[in-house]
Amino acid sequence: MDRRKRVDQISQVFHEDSILFGYRHPRCSAKDCIISVFQLTNETLNIWTHFLPTWYFLWKLLALLFALDIWTDRYAWPLLLFMATCCLYPFTSSCAHTFSVMSVRARHICFFFDYGALSLYSLGSAIAYSAYVFPDRWLNTSFHQYYVHLAVGNSIVCTGLSCYSRLGFPFLCYNRDTIDRFLEVEQAKLCKVMRVLAFAYPYLFVSIPLFYRLYLCTGDGCTENDACSTHSWHISLAFLTGFLFATHLPERLAPGCFDYIGHSHQLFHVCAIIGTHFQMEGLIVDMSQRQAVLHVAAALPSFVHTVGAICMCVGVNLALITTFSVGLYWTPKTQTKDKRL
Repeated sequence: MDRRKRVDQISQVFHEDSILFGYRHPRCSAKDCIISVFQLTNETLNIWTHFLPTWYFLWKLLALLFALDIWTDRYAWPLLLFMATCCLYPFTSSCAHTFSVMSVRARHICFFFDYGALSLYSLGSAIAYSAYVFPDRWLNTSFHQYYVHLAVGNSIVCTGLSCYSRLGFPFLCYNRDTIDRFLEVEQAKLCKVMRVLAFAYPYLFVSIPLFYRLYLCTGDGCTENDACSTHSWHISLAFLTGFLFATHLPERLAPGCFDYIGHSHQLFHVCAIIGTHFQMEGLIVDMSQRQAVLHVAAALPSFVHTVGAICMCVGVNLALITTFSVGLYWTPKTQTKDKRL
């Protein structure tokens, strides 16, 4: 018996734009969610397109750990932290897509963590860019010195805004009696814009030194090397990823035709992973070819600007996710009294 649901058989909370068939039951157990990974639903490829690359990036991270002296060579820290976030964000995404049908609350909480992992990836990119990508002309400028600090703030704002775009403010806009009337349904277009902004702005900020180096800088100090073409591929794929996420193409042109294979979220995942691969390769080339110059022209990455920044961001993001999640289970005292009466 086919247990997959049509869009009209499930709550609007679980609807995906222009996806009509292949939904899982919205009250699956954890076991059912895991079994569904091996069945064809409209989420199956969303799961695998991020789960499998997690192991690829983990393999690359382990190879770097064996090849580099991580205890004494601070120059390697930014790359390793970046690689750790490259493992984290696809794994968190695959888990979110797997377990998001356990309940309405589980769906929101799963994607809260997904957003937090993406914002952490943007910070990991900033830390690596600060260490290896900045053009020679910008080294030790005020922007370079405060770049990671600003990226930490952007990462926190990214998590907060993306979580807000699902439900509104916790404790004020939702609770267990209004769980089905959330912001994403009532103001869908506004929430979509907020979510796109939440992910686009950190990326654009982090990429400022790369954009300048590749497209605006002329003359001496522009740092042209073998990494430039690889970085260009990453930028192209990043903009394609954003386009797919924002437009819901091709399924918007033919609703129901791309429910299982070929819809925008699957393509978005694939482009994001390939883009991250090119980003990683570009960083490795920059790290290798610019080491002598950077050792002379810039200070070595500090604990505060690497591990410290990541730890601070993790702590604040977890606090934000906890706040938004707890609000899902909170009931005002006035409503509790009314129920008793």
